[in-house]
Amino acid sequence: MKTKAAVLHGVNEEWKVEEVELGDPVAGEVQVRLASSGLCHSDHHLRTGQSPAPFPVVGGHEGAGTVVKVGPGVTRFAEGDHVVTAFIPACGVCGPCSRGAQNICDEGAGLLTGLSISDKTHRVTQGDVGLTQMCLLGTFSPYITVNQASLVKIEDDIPLQSAALLGCGVATGWGSVTEIGGAKVGDTVVVVGIGGVGINAVQGAKAAGARHVIAVDPVKFKRDMAEKLGATHTFESMEAAIPAVGEMTWGTMADAVVLTIGEMKGEYIAPAMALTAKGGTAVVVGMGDYAAMDVKLNLFEMTLLQKRLQGAIFGGAGPRTQVPKLLNEYRAGALNLADLVTQTYRLEDINKAYDDMLEGNNIRGMVVFDESDW
Repeated sequence: MKTKAAVLHGVNEEWKVEEVELGDPVAGEVQVRLASSGLCHSDHHLRTGQSPAPFPVVGGHEGAGTVVKVGPGVTRFAEGDHVVTAFIPACGVCGPCSRGAQNICDEGAGLLTGLSISDKTHRVTQGDVGLTQMCLLGTFSPYITVNQASLVKIEDDIPLQSAALLGCGVATGWGSVTEIGGAKVGDTVVVVGIGGVGINAVQGAKAAGARHVIAVDPVKFKRDMAEKLGATHTFESMEAAIPAVGEMTWGTMADAVVLTIGEMKGEYIAPAMALTAKGGTAVVVGMGDYAAMDVKLNLFEMTLLQKRLQGAIFGGAGPRTQVPKLLNEYRAGALNLADLVTQTYRLEDINKAYDDMLEGNNIRGMVVFDESDW
């Protein structure tokens, strides 16, 4: 079928909304009509070249919609099902999946190859040219054809527009605090970078019962939003937070420090570790340049104070575990989805949407699709 998509043709170019050809589902695949797509910083890394992927690329990896077609052998989904995309596929049978670590499924090795899981061909094309689907999804389009491993079924009572956020920002932020960071009642948690991921780390820390939930961001309205959704204290920088966290914890510092900065740099690690308590964990969630190698880290302090520096993807939990759990938190009132989206956009306004993100105007921007797109 012919549809439209926001396509990136090269580094430092703008997104272009163009007509593309979307293939029907083959064995193991599902076609979805999307209601919305979140605008994550990770897609911007394609534009800067910090995440390497074969061009042209259809961006987007955070979506929700309705199944409209199923391919041969599909048993998990039927037409009419409501689904959320998972930017990490979960095959269920590889080594990590078998150990319960679906968030590091072996199929994730193909995230930026542009080749479908099912048959290693392109599902989106322009003439003879195959297009890469970001994270095997490409949700900057009103329709996607993807492997069933990249979808999670949700109940019909969940608003589809809000549900899109579960596919990346909510699951990643919440899990990075609760699963990887291990936040518990009485803890002190610092979240650095209050965007679409960091704001959910704040919500997760509050839900876990943390005594101090400290949000760090240079943008005032983001700090204000963090306070609305659970932060007890806010600061403009890690350097400003260090003495205050020391004072409020009687010198013990934070049990978990979660770095959800849109563009990670090695220079952020040293102050994050300074904020981290003895035996505590600093969790690196934000994406850095794939070629960057330099990190500032005091190894003497790391050893003697037994601190941990830990990476995290999809919040440290498999999508089929995390998404239903988060929906229960939403129903219980512990997870606020409604206030996460600060602005909505048409697909044709995607470059304006990313300008707003880079200028600090959004917690999470979102592309919304309707009948004019379908």
